[in-house]
Amino acid sequence: MSTMKIMPLALMVAAVLAGCNNETINNNTTIVPDKDRPAIELTGNTKFVDPFIGTGFNGHTFPGAVVPEGMIQLSPDTELMGWHSSSGYHYDKDTLFGFSHTHLSGTGMGGLGDILFLPFTEENQKYIEDNDDYRKAIAVKMDKTSEHAEVGYYSVEIADNNIKAELTASERVGFHRYTYPQGADQKLKIDLNSILNSDWGSTSLRNQLTVSKDGYTISGERDAAHFSGWAKNQKIFFHATFDKKIKNVVILANGKAVDGLTAEHVSELLRDDAGKPVKRTKADVTAYVEFESGDTQIVNAAVAISAVSADGAKANHDAEGQQSFDEARMATVKKWQRALNFDVKGGTADQKEIFYTALYHTKIAPQVHQDVTGEFRGMGKGSLRNGEGNYSIAYGQATAEQPNFSVYSLWDTFRALHPLKTITEPERAVQYAKNMVQKWQESGLLPKWEHLGDETGTMIGYPSVAVIADAITKFPNEFTLQEKQQALQAAVESSTYDEHTTLAQEWDLDVLKRVLPDAVKFSQQHGFVPVTNENAENIKESVSYGLENAFYDWAIAQIAKAAGNIELEQQYLARSQAFKRYFDNNSIEYAEHGVSGFMRPLTIDGDFITPFDPYKTAHESGPYAEGNAWQWTWFVPHDIKGLQDKMGGQAAFAKNLDATFTAGSEGTETADMSGMIGQVAFGNEPSHHIPYLYNWTAEPWKTQEVVDYILDEMYFAEPAGIIGNEDVGSMSAWYVMSAMGFYQVNAAEPVYTVGRPLFDEVRLPVKDGFFTVKALNNADDNMYIKSVSINGKPLDKGLFFNHAEFKAGGELKFVMTGDKSQAMILPIVE
Repeated sequence: MSTMKIMPLALMVAAVLAGCNNETINNNTTIVPDKDRPAIELTGNTKFVDPFIGTGFNGHTFPGAVVPEGMIQLSPDTELMGWHSSSGYHYDKDTLFGFSHTHLSGTGMGGLGDILFLPFTEENQKYIEDNDDYRKAIAVKMDKTSEHAEVGYYSVEIADNNIKAELTASERVGFHRYTYPQGADQKLKIDLNSILNSDWGSTSLRNQLTVSKDGYTISGERDAAHFSGWAKNQKIFFHATFDKKIKNVVILANGKAVDGLTAEHVSELLRDDAGKPVKRTKADVTAYVEFESGDTQIVNAAVAISAVSADGAKANHDAEGQQSFDEARMATVKKWQRALNFDVKGGTADQKEIFYTALYHTKIAPQVHQDVTGEFRGMGKGSLRNGEGNYSIAYGQATAEQPNFSVYSLWDTFRALHPLKTITEPERAVQYAKNMVQKWQESGLLPKWEHLGDETGTMIGYPSVAVIADAITKFPNEFTLQEKQQALQAAVESSTYDEHTTLAQEWDLDVLKRVLPDAVKFSQQHGFVPVTNENAENIKESVSYGLENAFYDWAIAQIAKAAGNIELEQQYLARSQAFKRYFDNNSIEYAEHGVSGFMRPLTIDGDFITPFDPYKTAHESGPYAEGNAWQWTWFVPHDIKGLQDKMGGQAAFAKNLDATFTAGSEGTETADMSGMIGQVAFGNEPSHHIPYLYNWTAEPWKTQEVVDYILDEMYFAEPAGIIGNEDVGSMSAWYVMSAMGFYQVNAAEPVYTVGRPLFDEVRLPVKDGFFTVKALNNADDNMYIKSVSINGKPLDKGLFFNHAEFKAGGELKFVMTGDKSQAMILPIVE
């Protein structure tokens, strides 16, 4: 029996290409994935899913292996820096840095990419001791023609060394299968330092790795953070086993080979002359291993992760990592078959592919975030306190009735993803709401953009309250009175700036400022958000904050009503009317734009800022979030009648809508403003409800036209098939709901409005059974609704119906027509 030995530094090997520089890394390719070579027969709806959809343009999805709600997202990393590295992968790139185990789906920010594996064979490693970033040069080229992805499986052949890499996953374990060329050395690089979006401030704080004495196991941990930006406190443990023994190994710590089988490296906190923390160096541990050749050229690896402990990672491995690659893959397919249990009739092959892939994307997150033992890492109050590295972590024990979840991209997902889940996964919807209250108990505030137990403070407002209100109003009997009162307390404290002083003693001040900013103080104390505070400091995105806070306050009023607190209900209903402060109704001034007015930024004295340009946008510094006045004027989903009154009545409201859809396209310099229809930026969530607002006018058929256009022109069965950031299921949830023929404009009210059903029939799961949507006389050109009924009752008081109508055995039935003159026009019931 051979014994494992330490490989001499001079013989270290890595897959390095001569000339693999930024120029080659940024090469674009237009090769379509090979879909003709699945290794197993996919059945049911899984065969319609194409994980490459959304990996091109700005979709920012990843094609790798994941189970529904899985902690593991095992996927190739082809982009390490810049906006397109949010998911670690962009379809246009053919450079492979390796396969890492955690990714975000469709976001505009990243920072994961934990525990990077890269198989290699070459004996000519290029190692530059003087270059701290030498790993950037260690990359290979993929054979894009060999790339294949389906539910729970990804494979590719590496052009430089002819290795075939295959990936699959369970909830907590990533499975790798590498087939090396005949006679080639079987080697693997394990990089703990690789991290996505490192150019935005993320770095490794502490890395540790140990190779077991028997040569079959490697374990360790990585602490990482965004020193100056997003998620400030990430921790992951891993436990990896191999089916072949390691015969040679070199472990580098900070670029230097270490003696023995263990290495650890801790980053250094650098300070300026005044002693203020300014930067952290990188913690860096990388291992290069070579396996005994054995009887086959195949090496299998099973890699379990945990956010709790090394013992947790091992327990996860013991529970899920004992199966073979093919067994894990088959189990993953079966999980996706259950998750995609919609039955669609009609439509084209491409439309089915888009629909089921969209449904697939809505099932990736929120993810269950706990070990098999139920232990989880919750939200502490002091993540990386002021950059000093002082952790405050809350640990908890989940139950079968109440799991712990993570990756709540709430500003995006409250609008469509969570409403969709209240229909198709009602148990989960209730669990999400209770889980958010649990996170308030751990941290002192409801989550805003929660990221693996850490608060990022990303985006605006306090969107958790919308998800909680939606669940409570739809499922009031699933919450005790005490739970409703706790939810109300959490909502009030998260919308009250007075909590800032208390929390400042425990929270990282930078994060706290993003979660409880001056905008919350002004909403609470003054009834509007100005562009500057008392010290003339800029309050970024003030109009968007003001409008969203008004909506969130309306949602809190619904929670208060459910909790029986009439006083708070009335208080927050009054606060929800703050949107009126921003609207400038002056049809003469805005005659050139064809509208009666816009939502405008205000001075601290309550006056409109001048000069004013409705097309102007300034990313993350102006008064509008990822948009301009054209889009944000419409964000009053809780009081559309009130918005109509401010605009001058229903006719003015309809005229303003028309102008928004036909306005010129200037002023779209921010990348988030994509999918432009006039000045409706459909590629971003704040515009998602706008197409449905015609249902509050005398021309509801215009909603049907616009929805038909979006379904046809802004979603495609190709990598560039999502018109903007997918945002953790948000773009896809809009498609799923709209293709079925309805949408929830007010995401905290249990009322839906209809649009344009895409398919002849959709049978969707609801509590205790299935609900059916039928579209009679449906055709590509028959986009208009001639009549519509739900559970046998005609919609004759407006094109709306209640959530309670989604019952097992129920039916939403449309009769469609291609004749606009036959389209339904109903009075709007106020």
